[in-house]
Amino acid sequence: MTDIPATAPASEFWEARYRDTDRVWSGRPNDLLVREASDLTPGAALDLGCGEGADAVWLASRGWRVTGVDISGTALERAAVHAADAGVGDRVVWERHELGRSFPGGSFDLVSAQFLQSPVELDQRAVLRDAARAVADGGTLLLVLHAGWPSWQTEPPFDAVFPTLDGVLAELALPDGGWTVGTKETVRRPSVSPEGVGGFREDHVWRLRRV
Repeated sequence: MTDIPATAPASEFWEARYRDTDRVWSGRPNDLLVREASDLTPGAALDLGCGEGADAVWLASRGWRVTGVDISGTALERAAVHAADAGVGDRVVWERHELGRSFPGGSFDLVSAQFLQSPVELDQRAVLRDAARAVADGGTLLLVLHAGWPSWQTEPPFDAVFPTLDGVLAELALPDGGWTVGTKETVRRPSVSPEGVGGFREDHVWRLRRV
């Protein structure tokens, strides 16, 4: 993790996070995206906080037209290379946004936000509300957020407020009758510390459909 303090501007923090290492993420799509989106009919998709592009590339490989958004120019450059190497570069558009301050235009059949959580300033509620507004009629909003620290994390690296299943739905302030809930659950998965200590981590998943 970069040594830039949590008081640094978000753009500076995340650019340093990517610039200081050759690769931050695994290059594989998030498991819960694959689980929840595999049965959806491809259309236009928006990947918020796309990082180095693994989720966007996976969606594009399944026929989606994808807009990938991230705050880091370095991350987006790597994402574009990943897409080109995977043969789907013509199906993905990359846009740089500091979510909470700017947001891509248009509407989408799928809006995905995977682990859109940050140790530096991020107006998560505003971003998630923007995400919901970007979903087209009949489209899907897919959110995955960490529910807490890993079980082996005895000293959290920074202060964090983790979401609850009902709390996020309340913060979205969705209109009555305008959405249906397909998935709303907590998933536990194995997690191993950098020192090899085994344990688990829990994530919350919401799949909502605009009707």
